[in-house]
Amino acid sequence: MELHTIGIDLGKTVFHLVGLNLRGEVVVRKKFSRTRLLHLIARVNVALISMEACGGTFSWPGTARTGA
Repeated sequence: MELHTIGIDLGKTVFHLVGLNLRGEVVVRKKFSRTRLLHLIARVNVALISMEACGGTFSWPGTARTGA
């Protein structure tokens, strides 16, 4: 499965992810825990990761880079 863009809806315990291919078609919709989402982000190579704009969003780029 080739992902180009990932969209993430942030929640307190569950995160909803939608993955799009290069043509913009939805190829995956899943729910993840925080730990599983971090593992996925570390493994996939995508052009764009988009998150909703809220207070919790600002801590995610650093967390995703370090994998912690």
